[in-house]
Amino acid sequence: MGKNFYIVIEGVIGVGKTTLARLLQPAFEAKLLLEVFEENPFLGKFYEDRARYAFQTQIFFLLSRYHQQRQVLPAFLADDTLISDYSFAKDRLFAHLNLVGDELEMYDRVHSVLAEHIACPDLVVYLRANTDVLMERIAIRDRPYERGMDRDYIDKLRCAYERFFANYADTPSLVIDTNALNFVQNPDDLAKISNQIRSALGLLPHQPALLSVATTIDEADRAVFTQGRRRLCDFQRWHRAFDVEKGFVQDVYFNFIRLTEGLGKLGGVLTQTWRAQTADDTGASKAALPVLPVGSVPVLPVGSVQEELADCLACLLKVANDAGVDLEQAYLQKMQVHRDREWTR
Repeated sequence: MGKNFYIVIEGVIGVGKTTLARLLQPAFEAKLLLEVFEENPFLGKFYEDRARYAFQTQIFFLLSRYHQQRQVLPAFLADDTLISDYSFAKDRLFAHLNLVGDELEMYDRVHSVLAEHIACPDLVVYLRANTDVLMERIAIRDRPYERGMDRDYIDKLRCAYERFFANYADTPSLVIDTNALNFVQNPDDLAKISNQIRSALGLLPHQPALLSVATTIDEADRAVFTQGRRRLCDFQRWHRAFDVEKGFVQDVYFNFIRLTEGLGKLGGVLTQTWRAQTADDTGASKAALPVLPVGSVPVLPVGSVQEELADCLACLLKVANDAGVDLEQAYLQKMQVHRDREWTR
């Protein structure tokens, strides 16, 4: 991906932080930094009696996370993109929910000193979900120490996260509502989230020329269909806006494969058409490929040459957008070279 990024996935207990981090790892060719919460000897007791064990639990987490990040972050980020399922900053959020008085004051002092030595992420992704959804997901994963999880505690924690990210400005952030998403079982949901993260990091092709006119489908419609300009760059803008608004995968290799598949289908249809045109041995005039008037909007029969050509063009536009290429400008430059060449026969 070029530059190495540090991406943090955040959210309330049960929202799916670790699961999403693992699912995103191959797409971003990243290493993982996962929270080691099982090693906290106070965690089970904390869920049984939060008031009694809150300070021990928070201090253990704070020092454990500090040690992990100081040891791991520099080495990982030197060579790889890193995805973590927690942020160092979130520890204070839990502390302010569970500690009071002198304990909270002591915690804040320690946290402030340690935080100065922790690298900031390039992007924090906050996964949002309502309390009922969180409780359902906690029940499904069925961790022993979470079986008696107090719904009121999760609701207070959710509200604390909402307040935290409503005013969060320490690093770039991205808020994703996961209530209606199932990124474990639905690849489209995972692709949509991955695409949003790439966009937030600036990994999608930066194409001012392509995006300056149209950034939504409606704007692109006016340029292509209403104004009737119908230049190649207009179609490319339209396809770019369409893919972004629909959350479709924007990956040059994936769309190149789709393009090759489309070319294969086109070859098959052309072969069938050629056979039909050359099958008449009586000398009668052979059927010609239908010629469509420029600017017409036909209903394309399935499997027709027109349909397959349209699919190939759509895939080609996707590949051009993925690669950050202004296809019309590239074509004009190429043909300018060809026009000025010395051609020999």
